[in-house]
Amino acid sequence: MRLIAANWKMNKGIHEAQEYIRKLLSLLKTTEDREILICPPFTALCELKNLLKETPIKLGAQNCYYKKSGAFTGEISPPMLKELNCEYIIVGHSERRHIFGEDDELINKKLIACLEEGLRPILCVGERLEERSAGMTFKVIETQLRLALSGIEDYTDSIDIAYEPVWAIGTGVPATPEDAVSVHRFIKDLIREINPSLKGDTRILYGGSVKPSNAPEFMKFEEIEGLLVGGASLEPESFAQIVYSF
Repeated sequence: MRLIAANWKMNKGIHEAQEYIRKLLSLLKTTEDREILICPPFTALCELKNLLKETPIKLGAQNCYYKKSGAFTGEISPPMLKELNCEYIIVGHSERRHIFGEDDELINKKLIACLEEGLRPILCVGERLEERSAGMTFKVIETQLRLALSGIEDYTDSIDIAYEPVWAIGTGVPATPEDAVSVHRFIKDLIREINPSLKGDTRILYGGSVKPSNAPEFMKFEEIEGLLVGGASLEPESFAQIVYSF
């Protein structure tokens, strides 16, 4: 089942989140053939836990720390997020990597911590513009995947992967669907190599300036098994259009 995930980033307080969810629920039609995920800021999780009960929308977090508890000021642990009915956690988003300096070793620890709590990580990988220009796209992604999945190769069926070309995020200039498909095929082949017993439950999502106008072009391809939507997910009408783009 394809996954359409909204990453609100650092947007929407509690009241805005409430209004958004009520509006989105009024726009939803059939959802049996697709999975819908909202990843709000931490401050809205508790309220959305209650609003999303008995709805088809799942709840996720944008980040976590890998320790269960302790003296880690400002951090949130996977057990805390599980208690809030989160089912997914975004791990290794490019903004975490490039603004906050998260490296592949830390991302690996976060993946392990999520899996230990039965939470499904969405692992983000992708190249910067200078890496793409140097023809290093596949090398960068292979390095990110191998390091992130080190020691947990047998658990790849419990992880989704989002390809987010860093040069496309928030720029309004997405990768072409054909470019995305070639990278998605590479990722799928690589994780089969990493885990030959892969059952095929790992979905490869595309994220990078996805909008209602271009989502149908991406979703035409079976290799694109979902979308991780940033800015275009901030309006319920826009996100609903993307949800029904296939």
